[in-house]
Amino acid sequence: MRKGIHPEYRTVVFRDAASGALYRTRSTVVTNQTIELDGEMLPLVVVDISAASHPFWTGNQRVLDTAGRVERFNQRYGTRTPRPRKG
Repeated sequence: MRKGIHPEYRTVVFRDAASGALYRTRSTVVTNQTIELDGEMLPLVVVDISAASHPFWTGNQRVLDTAGRVERFNQRYGTRTPRPRKG
């Protein structure tokens, strides 16, 4: 590899914001946060979602009530009847 053109590849910790799960891996991501893990200070990256909290992997998928949404829309705005055409 050529020197000075590649980002630093190092050990980092990813924390899932939803579940608090920690993942220790190697990455080139840049962050200012650090965490002490197993006696060493490592860069910390907080992610919104990971395999620990993603609905596909956890099996906690939500089913949307689309019929209820349509009924609420019709109640709020009503159903429009078309105007008769002049002719």
